[in-house]
Amino acid sequence: MTQQPDLAPVWDHIEELRSRLFICLGFVLTAGLAFYQFVDPVLAFVIKPVGRLVFTSPADAFVARVLLAILGGLLTAMPVVLYQIWMFVARGLKDSEKKFVRIYGPLSLLCFALGVAFAYYVALPISLKFLLGFSSEWLVPMITVKSYVSFLTSLVLACGLIFELPIVLIFLTAIGIATPEFLVQKRRHAIVLILIVSAVITPPDVITLLIMSVPLVVLYEAGVIASRITYRNKLAWER
Repeated sequence: MTQQPDLAPVWDHIEELRSRLFICLGFVLTAGLAFYQFVDPVLAFVIKPVGRLVFTSPADAFVARVLLAILGGLLTAMPVVLYQIWMFVARGLKDSEKKFVRIYGPLSLLCFALGVAFAYYVALPISLKFLLGFSSEWLVPMITVKSYVSFLTSLVLACGLIFELPIVLIFLTAIGIATPEFLVQKRRHAIVLILIVSAVITPPDVITLLIMSVPLVVLYEAGVIASRITYRNKLAWER
C-alpha cells in the first residue's frame, strides 16, 4: 500500500499515453477512410516513376489501396500526431522549457514534410533507377502493386522520421540533456547508430540504405551546428 503513491505518477503517464495514442489512431483511421475515397488518383500519381504495375493474387490490388489509404491518412493526420507527441513530452518539462514545444512543434511538422518530399522526389527515383537497371532481355521486371506500395510506404515514413533528427538534437540541447560538445564527441557512435537505424527502417537493399545514410549524416551535422547556436542563445538567456 505504501508504494501506491509513488506509482501514481507513473500510471498517470501511462494513462495519458494511452489516451493520446487512441486520439492519434482515431484521427489516422478517420483520415484514412476519407483518403480512400480519392485513392485511385493518388495511386496513379505515385506509380508514375514505374509506369504500369501488376498484381499476382486477387487481394493484392485491394491491399495496396488500403496501405496507400493508411499512409495518406497518417500523413494527413500528422499535425495531430505530432501535436499529441509534443503535448505528452511537455508534461515532463519545466514551465521554462515548455516554450520550446511551441517553437519546435511546427518545425517538426515542416521537417517531416521535407522528408516525405525527399523520399518521393529524390530517394525513390534513384532507388528505382538503380534496382531496375539490373533488368535485361531475360530478366524483365514485373513489379506488383502491393510490393511497390509497401516499398513506398516504408521509404516515405523512414525519410519523414530521419528529417526529424535536427529538431531532436536542438530540443535536447534546449532542455539541457545534450550539449554541442557531447554531440561532437559521440559523432562516431552516432554515425554507427545511424547506419544501424537506416538498415532497420529502410527497404532491404544496399542502394536505399546508402541513400538514406547520406542525408542522415548531413542532418546530424546540421543538428550539431544548430545545437551550437541554440546552446549559445540558451547561455545568453540564462545570464
